[in-house]
Formats: sequence, structure tokens, C-alpha cells
Amino acid sequence: MTEHVLVEKSGGVLTLTLNRPEKKNALTRAMYETVGSAIDNAPDDPDVRCILIQANGDMFTAGNDLSDFAAANRGEGPSGEGDRPRGGSALITALARAKTPVVAAVQGRAVGVGVTMLLHCDLVFIAEDALLTTPFVNLALVPEAASSITLPARIGHARAFAMFVLGEAVTGKQAAEWGIANLALPAGEVQIRARAAAEAVASKPPAAVAITKQLMRESERYLARIQEEGAHFTAQLKSPEAREAFAAFAEKRQPDFSNAARKEPA
Repeated sequence: MTEHVLVEKSGGVLTLTLNRPEKKNALTRAMYETVGSAIDNAPDDPDVRCILIQANGDMFTAGNDLSDFAAANRGEGPSGEGDRPRGGSALITALARAKTPVVAAVQGRAVGVGVTMLLHCDLVFIAEDALLTTPFVNLALVPEAASSITLPARIGHARAFAMFVLGEAVTGKQAAEWGIANLALPAGEVQIRARAAAEAVASKPPAAVAITKQLMRESERYLARIQEEGAHFTAQLKSPEAREAFAAFAEKRQPDFSNAARKEPA
């Protein structure tokens, strides 16, 4: 558990609130693991029939803390082997295999995994002025959370490629129009509407809801793609390209990937 995730249960709804607003709700390893464990354990609790994920502050989540990625690039991760910070996989795999319906309330910006996690949620309510970005390639990384399958399936190849490779941002209104979200609302109404939807889901016959969710998803396919993406992600995380991307970000300059490419092993 961590104070950066508030956990509340009432009315059949398990509410998980990201609570690190001073850091734009950037996800720590403990936050990943807390949310992932809560999703995994939900089917064993008869009082939980729906999960609501929301955030305090003016931003849903900045995604992973880039300092963790930079440390992993230098071989200073928790394993000492330069692997991807491992907490992320706890949330990603929990979402992919989730049996309990998940509702999300999104305000402000959502970055990286803050966007890809929404593709595993069953209902998404978003602020009209929210901004979604997936800057994986800009950081010399690759998509994760099976988003290389789920995002093109949701919005089409061309739009997904622009988000992944060009880093193009998507507004809350666009997200609703494209099918990433159910409804775009004024920011002050998002959590209220999401809570009402979660309670509505919780009031339905739980077995019928769970089976319907299972039939609509391809969990095994998503989990397999997560493993494939993860291998590429880890390799890129250790690469000279990523080292240059992280250095450029820290130094507030444009990266020079032509030099990084020349340092790649043959």
C-alpha cells in the first residue's frame, strides 16, 4: 500500500484514487503495485462489483517517472540489470486479465500508460479539455500494455501511428469522438458522472456482467502482446537512443538520434 493511492469501498464500487498531485500523479513502483493488486484481488471480494480509477489534482497521470527510466538505462534499476522498472507490469497485466469491470475518470493530461490503461477500461469519462499523449517513440521506446493492438483497433492505424510515432496529442472531445472514451464532459462533472456509471454497473447481475466482459475481451492475446512489447521495451530502454532521449529531456534540448544510431551495436 501507499499513501499515493487512496482506496475506498462503498456501494459495490472500489475507488482507486491516484493521489500524488504535486508530482502530476507520476506513477511510482508502489502506486503501480497497489492499483494492480487491487484489480487482481477484486474478484475475491463479494462487496466489489466495479472498480473506479480516478485522480486528485489537475492531471490524471504523467505516466512513469522519467528518472526511473533514466536510471534503468544506466543499469541502476531495482534489479541492477537495467531492466524496465518492474512495477509497471503489475498494473498492465492486472488490467489485461481483469474480471471486474473498470471505469475511469480522466481530467487534465494523461501521458503514456495513463492513456494505454484506458484501453483496458470498460467505461471512460473524460474532461473535454483533457489531453492524451503517448510519447513512447519520442523517448526512443515502444508502446506497452498491448496498446499496439488495442489502440489501432479502437481508432484505426493512421491515428494510432500518429499518436505513437509523431506524439500527436488527442483532446478529450476527440477521445470521445474516436471511441477512446464514452463521453467528454466539463472537468467538474467527470468524476461525478464516472461514479454514477460505476454504481450503475455495480447494481447489475454480477455474473452476467463478468461473463459479458470476458466475452468482449481477448485477455490471452493481450497478455501475449504485453510480453512481446515488454521485450522490445526493455531492449530499447537500455539503448543509446534512449540514453540520448532522456539526456535531451533533462537538458531541455532537441535529441540527436543520428549520433545515437551510430552507437548501436551491429
